[in-house]
Amino acid sequence: MPTTDYLGSSASFINLGRSILSTRRDQVHSMESTHGATSQELELEAFQKHVAERFHVLSSVQSDELLSLPWISKLLDAFLCCQEEFRAIMFNNGEYLNRAPMDRYTLDFFERSVKALDVCNAIRDGIEQVRQWQKQLEIVLCALGNQRSFGEGQFRRAKKALIDLAIGLLDEKESNTTLAHRNRSFGRNNVHKDNKSLGHFRSLSWSVSRSWSANRQLQAIGNSLIAPKANEIMATNGLVVAFYTMSYVLLFVMWALVAAIPCQDRGLQTHFNVTRQFSWAVPILSLHERIMEESKKRNRRNSCGLLKEIHEIEKCSRLMNELTYSVQFPLTEDKEREVRRRMQELGLVYEAIKDGLDPLERQVREVFHRIVRSRTFAS
Repeated sequence: MPTTDYLGSSASFINLGRSILSTRRDQVHSMESTHGATSQELELEAFQKHVAERFHVLSSVQSDELLSLPWISKLLDAFLCCQEEFRAIMFNNGEYLNRAPMDRYTLDFFERSVKALDVCNAIRDGIEQVRQWQKQLEIVLCALGNQRSFGEGQFRRAKKALIDLAIGLLDEKESNTTLAHRNRSFGRNNVHKDNKSLGHFRSLSWSVSRSWSANRQLQAIGNSLIAPKANEIMATNGLVVAFYTMSYVLLFVMWALVAAIPCQDRGLQTHFNVTRQFSWAVPILSLHERIMEESKKRNRRNSCGLLKEIHEIEKCSRLMNELTYSVQFPLTEDKEREVRRRMQELGLVYEAIKDGLDPLERQVREVFHRIVRSRTFAS
């Protein structure tokens, strides 16, 4: 973990858990600043507090909830709330965004945002891949679910769907390039409605190429993401800290999506070099550590995505596939009970995916458009 040397030698940054912006506000009061400056500091400090609170809630979940569809949904909700609050800060401080040193931080943030649009596109196609696996599960359920009795034809149909599912999962593990040729930007369907705001993004995020890499894209988003220096914080009345905070939130959310959802050239090598003196750093670093630990588990190491439901698809389909190859007709009572038990487990996985995928895709779509609106707002 890096030291805090780049924050300066001010005693303002010594105590862990004490907000940088709170310290700056104390300095402003001591100099008898105007009410307007104090209001700005309060707004920026509230943003830091809200980011910390949202990620604290996300980091407090049990292990069996982490990286599930409901948890990913909460993560994106948190991002959208942070993004909206940050957008209000930009609106209230628009006159400062083109002044040094804010101009550099503003430009860097928007460049990271554009890179995040491609990640959203890749995640959308990863969701579509999971939806294809869901269809194979549905075939198995139609063949063997809620049946009074089982016949060989039903098992043959289920076996074929399970084989197709296993091949799909294996192909995704071995190569993440199969989706590249059909990626679609979230902006395409609505581009005719708002050409001014979306049209100029097509060259950057219309689709990802066959050589596109989620791993390299994350590294590009996190490149040169370092905490602002004390003199920069002072010069901008803390505004620069809000941009740094939102950049880190953006990086972490994109990284977590790539960790969970199948996409082209997944990789979790992104480093999170942030001092824990930021109030939101502790829960984000805790989540990063927990997700990395999950990725190192023996049964998750080669997974095409750490999403809990993907792991359940892999486990249930493997057990069900083994079962279909072991049955002999006529079925014994014990074997029939085992088939019904496995089908109940598979049905639960299917329902979780069915209920969660569409809302997740809508959220990723909303994240995409919020980023676009935030960029065009300040253009």
